[in-house]
Parts: sequence; C-alpha cells; structure tokens
Amino acid sequence: MVGVREPAVAGAFYPASAAVLTDTVTALLADAAAARQAAPAIAPKAIIVPHAGYIYSGSTAALAYAALSAARKTIQRVVLLGPVHRVPVCGLALPGVERFATPLGDIALDQAAIARIRHLRQVVNSAPAHAREHALEVQLPFLQAVLDDFTLVPLAVGDASAADVAQVLELLWGGPETLIVISSDLSHFLPYPAAQQIDRATAQDILELNPTITHAQACGGTPVNGLLLAARRHGLRPHLLGQCNSGDTAGDKQRVVGYAAFAFTQAQTDDR
Repeated sequence: MVGVREPAVAGAFYPASAAVLTDTVTALLADAAAARQAAPAIAPKAIIVPHAGYIYSGSTAALAYAALSAARKTIQRVVLLGPVHRVPVCGLALPGVERFATPLGDIALDQAAIARIRHLRQVVNSAPAHAREHALEVQLPFLQAVLDDFTLVPLAVGDASAADVAQVLELLWGGPETLIVISSDLSHFLPYPAAQQIDRATAQDILELNPTITHAQACGGTPVNGLLLAARRHGLRPHLLGQCNSGDTAGDKQRVVGYAAFAFTQAQTDDR
C-alpha cells in the first residue's frame, strides 16, 4: 500500500491556501470557544459534525472541535466515518493509501488500527470512494488545528448496517487516546420551516440514543446510528452543542440543508 490521498475539495468547500485556511479555522474556533456555555466540561470521546462548505456549516462544526481543546495532547488517533456521496460502496471503505493530505500538511493513517478491522466482512478497500469524497476531507483541517500529532482511520460508509458500523467502532474504541468523529449533515433541500421541524426531531433522537436515523433525516444516518449503538454500550451521554441550517448562514430559505454538532462524553463523569 502506497500513496497519498490528495485534497479534492480545497478551494471549494474550504480555502486552498494554507495561510487563509489557518486563519479561517482559527476564527471559527475562536467564535465557538466564546460560545462554549453549552459544551461539556470534559473532552468528548466522540463527536458528530456537519460536512458542508465552511461558509455554510463551519461555525457549527467548530462548536464540537472547540470542545476538544482539553484533549489536544491526549488524542493520538482519530477514527473518522462519513457517508459516500459519489461512489457506491458495499460496507465501510478504507482508502488503500498511507496518508491523507490537506493544505495544512499530511496525516498518516494508523496501519496498526486498520489491521484490527481488515478481517471484518464489511470492511473493504475503495480508493475511488475516497478520491472525490468531501465528507471526511472537510473535517481534517479542523482536526489538524485542534490536535497535536495524531493518526487517522478514515472510513467511507456505504451500504452497511448500524450494527456493522458499531462492530468496527468496538474494535477501534481504545481509551482517551482515540477520538471518534462522525461526519453527517441533517435534512436536505427542504423549506426552512419543514427542515427546522425535522431536524429538531432528529436531534432529539440522537440525544435519546435512538439508532433509527434515516437517510432522509441525516445523510450520514448509518454511521450516526452505529455510533449511537456503541454509545449505549459504553455509557456515553450526548450533548447538543449547536444546530442551524444553510438558511441561517449563507443560503436561501427555500431549499436548506440542516446542520448540528454533538459531543458524547462519559455519563458517570458528567453526573458527579
């Protein structure tokens, strides 16, 4: 296995210039940190973040990434899952490369962690599924900004079950050195009032750890549901950090896309 997965949406979903990208992410994180009254007091084990262009959903995603500040030096591995948008996949696809590149530098894949899941029937290799996929890529500059050195396990999720995802997460769960990131937007292309109603219900399902999210509710419904199954098993408590849609940020209100950020922490720690 050789090669680097080059950025596909730099200059479209986020700035292609390293300097401009750094300034953009820094500003989004600073604004999020200033609004941290809703954030958990401890660093999360897992987060759910949107994956639209930064002008649309960057402010919402930043709310979850700002919550990682306390674990900057602790987190050494990121397990990143998101849906496929361009190339169909049966199962959860690895990219078959050694590194992912962004304008901020390269990120090494965690080959030891990947070896732990290769034997699973639902884990496949598909470089095409990753080549143009934005759902995972847009998360990387945020991770590079908020963490020190870390390795990556990127999985593009296609035709799979929530149980398939949960099984993979279980093998990669680890301890505080491992962060799980689920990349998902909410409803798509509905009028503003309808989107608000549906997205509120979806957020409530996530807060209740109800693993029945449909793809109409969230494009990343399968990895979200897999996380919810794993969160139940591990006693995680979800927090809604922020929610909006493209009509609130940079789009019209006739056909909006919904966004939300969630953090999952250990319930027994929170409730002391």
